[in-house]
Amino acid sequence: MTTPAQLHLALISHTNVGKTTLARTLIGVDVGEVRDDAHVTTKSESYRLLSTPLGDELQLWDTPGFGDSVRLYARLKLSGNPIGWFLSEVLDRYRDKPFWLSQQAVKTAREAADVVLYIVNSSEDPQDAGYLAPEMKILQWLGKPVVVLLNQLGSPQPFAAEQAEQVRWQSHLAVYPMVRQVLALDAYARCWVHESVFYETLAKLIPAEKAEAYARLLRSWEQANEARFQASMQLIAAQLVAAACDAEQIAGDDGVIKKKVLGYLGLGKQLGQSPEEKAMLKLTERLAAHSAKTTAELLQLHHLDAGSVAEINELVASAFVATEPVSKPLASLWGAVSQGLLGGLAADAMAGGLSLGAGALIGAIGGAVAFWGAAKVFNVSSGRDASRVQFSDDFLRAQLVAGLLRYLAVIHFGRGRGKFVVSQAPPFWREQVDLAVGAHEEAIAQAFSAIRTSAPASPATAPLHAVLSQMASWILKALYPQT
Repeated sequence: MTTPAQLHLALISHTNVGKTTLARTLIGVDVGEVRDDAHVTTKSESYRLLSTPLGDELQLWDTPGFGDSVRLYARLKLSGNPIGWFLSEVLDRYRDKPFWLSQQAVKTAREAADVVLYIVNSSEDPQDAGYLAPEMKILQWLGKPVVVLLNQLGSPQPFAAEQAEQVRWQSHLAVYPMVRQVLALDAYARCWVHESVFYETLAKLIPAEKAEAYARLLRSWEQANEARFQASMQLIAAQLVAAACDAEQIAGDDGVIKKKVLGYLGLGKQLGQSPEEKAMLKLTERLAAHSAKTTAELLQLHHLDAGSVAEINELVASAFVATEPVSKPLASLWGAVSQGLLGGLAADAMAGGLSLGAGALIGAIGGAVAFWGAAKVFNVSSGRDASRVQFSDDFLRAQLVAGLLRYLAVIHFGRGRGKFVVSQAPPFWREQVDLAVGAHEEAIAQAFSAIRTSAPASPATAPLHAVLSQMASWILKALYPQT
């Protein structure tokens, strides 16, 4: 008979280095209180981190931070005798509450924890962290295996830079035998793939009698993340399929529609007046609405605030603006936007469905459209009764790039202080997306062709879902080669 087990992790550190922030990110729930003050967490709180249907649970203890580490270690050494008990439970408890709370946190870790997670501020040089040596003595007193987590790393960075930071701390902490591993796990710069390294590290440190239960917990975590990954790819695929299948009929075709599309680059009149322009605006408005809906659904799927759609899309837009060249023919389109000749929603869709603030709209148009060419946004075809407008494959390819960048933004959206978003997407995200798209060009073309040629009522979504999953996996492996 299989018996469920309870496993416990103690999250401890010097005060005010981000324990509760990281706990929120790992748990996926806004627990505790986060402020830039010392001793914000005033008591040890236990939260369920992982569970299985059998009843196994992995509990995470968020504890008060250490303050005066030297005095704390001295007090802990006396905890087994009557004098030590009196000093702690009588004097400290009523005369120095933060100090007493630190003692209780350490005692809780010693009694209950299977593994101790010790968080450090990675922005500090370990040589300059005066509290580090006495706190290492406290960790030694606990008698538990310790995993050091590097927090406050800043924006996501390439793997090599992150590894260099880990090596710096590993070298400094190598003299402490209880420190079994040093990992980068910033509350803002991690994703679920990154967390797999954390969970796999724990597997080596869990007591043997709980190893089977932990294996079940890890398997359950992996299955949940795989299901969420596939659901994310399905959301992105559905948006692209809808855009590929969407079309708008044009009333009163005069046979020169394609010339008018090209004429957008030299636009000098109000958009949306002719039947052709009205059709194109309707098409782009639907795309923009679907894009916002998809972003909200991605956030909800990852248990994040769906009200952060604009911030996520702005983060994605920054990747376009920072990397795409500005072409000379686009200058007149910029002029049209700045003069208010292009509706905001339509411009938003032409920029890849990216919702920006008013001040960034022109930059988004310049970034997303210049690379593909404004004349390649639409396909115009003539039928027996009327002509119609559809999005071109080149534009859909740009949408695919935006979709993958949007996914990266969502999965790196650490809870932290709630709605925090990095101000600019890391350039290496876009580099990896471009490499992945380049490596899958043929499969992308075949997927779009299958959509275009399938029955409108049942478009062929499976090929696009498959290639999106392949590309996203390819990108994540490139960003996190250690997983």
